[in-house]
Amino acid sequence: MATLHVDVVSAEESIFSGEAKFVALPGELGELGIYPRHTPLITRIKPGAVRILRADNDQEEFVFVAGGILEVQPGTVTVLADTAIRGTDLDEAKAVAAQKLAEEALKNAKSELDQAKIQNELVALAAQVAALRRFMKK
Repeated sequence: MATLHVDVVSAEESIFSGEAKFVALPGELGELGIYPRHTPLITRIKPGAVRILRADNDQEEFVFVAGGILEVQPGTVTVLADTAIRGTDLDEAKAVAAQKLAEEALKNAKSELDQAKIQNELVALAAQVAALRRFMKK
C-alpha cells in the first residue's frame, strides 16, 4: 500500500510527522484531498482542519491551522502553518470565549489597521470553532 510522509509544523513546534494514507485540508480555493503520488503543488491554506489518515493504525489525526503554506510532492506533504494546534489540545469553550472577546475588541477598535488585525483573528477563531464542532464531535 502506498503512503506519503506528512509534516505539519508551526513557528513554535512540529505538530505531526509520520506516514499517512490520505490528507485533507482547507486550500485557498477549497478543500484539498491528497493521496500518495499526488501532483506537485504549492498553495496557501486557509484557517481550518487538517485531517490526516495515519498509515500505521487507520486513525484520523486532526490539527487546526490558522493559515499557512502547503507543499505537495509525490511522496511528501508539508504544511507550514502560521499557527497549528493538535485537535486534542483544542478547547471549544476557550475558543468561543476568545471569539466573543475579539468581537468586543472589534467594536472598540480605533484604527483600520486594528480592525483588520481583529477581523483576521475572528476568521481564525470562527474556523477553529467550526472545525471543532465538525471533526471533534464524531
